[in-house]
Parts: sequence; structure tokens; C-alpha cells
Amino acid sequence: MKRLGILLLMIVGMTTMAMAQAEIKFNETTHNFGTISKKTPVQKCTFTFTNTGNQPLIINEAMPSCGCTVPNFTKNPIAPGETGTIEIKFNAEYQQPTHFKKTITVLSNAKTAKIRLYIEGDIQE
Repeated sequence: MKRLGILLLMIVGMTTMAMAQAEIKFNETTHNFGTISKKTPVQKCTFTFTNTGNQPLIINEAMPSCGCTVPNFTKNPIAPGETGTIEIKFNAEYQQPTHFKKTITVLSNAKTAKIRLYIEGDIQE
């Protein structure tokens, strides 16, 4: 009987731990720069997110799809209910004049561990 009680306590503890998790919610996942001139090729935008879970959120990595895109993100753990940012710097200097769509893959300890952010726009001479 004592073993059964201990087993039940372990199961309840593990279930509680599995339910306690960070969750990430972005205000938006796509940013459109509109038209970018080659005269001002460097553009910036910021993605804001909130930890809607009940554990601290940690962004492990933000990986761009190409070298023309540089992400900078909040490195400290984000407490439940708090917000963080991912700043994106895009350089169109070596891009062809055309429509572009780039991806930034965000890895974290959230329930949804991988989220993709997108930047897009049109490059003109």
C-alpha cells in the first residue's frame, strides 16, 4: 500500500511538471518593409513576444535564412507574463531588385519550441 501511495505521488508530480511550461506568443510573425531603396539598404524591425506560460522562457537561438539578415534577441530568461524582443537588421545592399521573403527560425524552451518569423518587401534600384 505504501508503494502505491509513493507511485501515485510520483505520477502526480510528473504530470504537474509536464503541465508547467513556458509558452511564447508573438504580436506578429511577419513584417513587411514595403519598398526598400538601394540608397538606404539597411532596414530594421522588432518582433515583440510575451511569455504566456507559467515557467521562465529562454530563447536559445534565432537563426536567419541568409547572411543578409542579423537577429538580436533577449538573452535573459523572460518571466511568465513578461515580454521580450527579437530585433532584425536586414541589409539589401547585395540583393537583386526583386521581392524578397526571409525566414528567422526561433528556438526556445517553450511548448512550441520552434517558431518561424518572416520579413519581406520589395527591393528597388
